[in-house]
Amino acid sequence: MPEPLRFVVDSLPTPLGPMHVVCDDVGRLRLLQWQDDGERFRPSLDRHYGPDGYTLTAAKDPFGRCSAISAYFAGDPWALEEIPVETAGTPFQRLVWGALRGIPVGGTESYGELSARIGRPKAVRAVGLANGANPIGIVVPCHRVVGADGTLTGYGGGLERKRFLLDHEARALESSR
Repeated sequence: MPEPLRFVVDSLPTPLGPMHVVCDDVGRLRLLQWQDDGERFRPSLDRHYGPDGYTLTAAKDPFGRCSAISAYFAGDPWALEEIPVETAGTPFQRLVWGALRGIPVGGTESYGELSARIGRPKAVRAVGLANGANPIGIVVPCHRVVGADGTLTGYGGGLERKRFLLDHEARALESSR
């Protein structure tokens, strides 16, 4: 039986409510999730790593990740771009999640455009499902994916949060010009 992965966790306040931040022992972000339901993040970790596949220890601002997320909300949406991430999804999910990081700050992409960009133009629904299963919101910017007609569609944190994030990034982009 392999050694459990060692994770550290902290939470931070944001304009949209508190978030849980989970990193591994080398600083890669493993989970970033709204704290709506207390410790709801544990089922997500269990699903990805197994209930005995990790240990979890409290840490203050692990690897500066909370500071970077705070900087994002303070008006620097580029503060998240260099944060290393690691996920345990399927190869297809990891492909989609990697492609999400290619959507620039202030931009959006439809599910169809994302499917085409990863070389799977007919996998629009599968891309949507992978997008919805993203465990590292904001840093892996699933909120930047919209419907084919540009409308806001599903977001695990709720459409109001998605709208806020897109508006926040648009304002930051505009003020940087």
